[in-house]
Amino acid sequence: MGDRKALISGGTGFIGSALCRRLVGDGWDVHLVIRSESRMHLLGSIAKQVHLHVHDGSTDGLQTIVRKASPTTVFHLASLFLPEHKSGDIEPLVRSNILFGVQLLEAMTIHGVYELINTGTSWQHFENKEYDPVCLYAATKEAFESILTFYLHATPLRAVTLKLFDTYGPNDPRNKLFSLLRRAANTQITLAMSPGEQLVDLVYVDDVVDAYLAAVRRLQVPEVMHEHYSVSTGAPISLKDVVALYGHTVGIPVPVEWGLRTYRAREVMVPWSQGRRLPGWRPKTSLHEGIRKMEGIVT
Repeated sequence: MGDRKALISGGTGFIGSALCRRLVGDGWDVHLVIRSESRMHLLGSIAKQVHLHVHDGSTDGLQTIVRKASPTTVFHLASLFLPEHKSGDIEPLVRSNILFGVQLLEAMTIHGVYELINTGTSWQHFENKEYDPVCLYAATKEAFESILTFYLHATPLRAVTLKLFDTYGPNDPRNKLFSLLRRAANTQITLAMSPGEQLVDLVYVDDVVDAYLAAVRRLQVPEVMHEHYSVSTGAPISLKDVVALYGHTVGIPVPVEWGLRTYRAREVMVPWSQGRRLPGWRPKTSLHEGIRKMEGIVT
């Protein structure tokens, strides 16, 4: 695709930093929009190979960043994820998941940047509905897409939205399932869990990054205006089976007490299954293989 220049929001997060490493390795010129308090540790050795632009929160400030970076493609991954919210979370959710994104769209179109890879969530589709947000976080994702529609019709902007499911991989700092299982296995302190009957769809980080690059290729098709794709393995597994597989793979039993916790309000019992798969992309990493890679288990 020739010389490529990326501007990435959320590039210091788990998925974003993995995308940065891949793009740098592939020869892209990579620019990151960061906050003054952003931590760089997940970027590791590539931190000195990317260009960092601190966003002051203003629309003018983001326009300056886009003008200086002059990217060919914008990857929008930044968001505030909260599975359940409190009243005090309203402003941060709207500021992070709607306001910042609209500022980014305005800056892109003003400066003639028309390729966007956007990040959505499978949680926009509770119980497999066309739209039913699991939580307010998912609703803000949908709200941003509604605003995106204006820019798609009013400007030459084109976009691909990738709807992510659960993700995992090495050096994941998020306090999610595998970090809890790892801690319980290492300490042998019993982990209180829900009944464990819900199905989860876990996608390995390298496969997720592959999807972002496939989305860039998809945007090279002139007819594409805005397409949505599901970044899913298509093979959901029960939480109980995930725990059993993890313990078997690492060789340490995970002490779990099932049913001590109730299901979350609007718990996703069966993942969204109606999304389209991105042309040219498929997940390559089985859950067993992904756990081995994540835990550094060599054959």
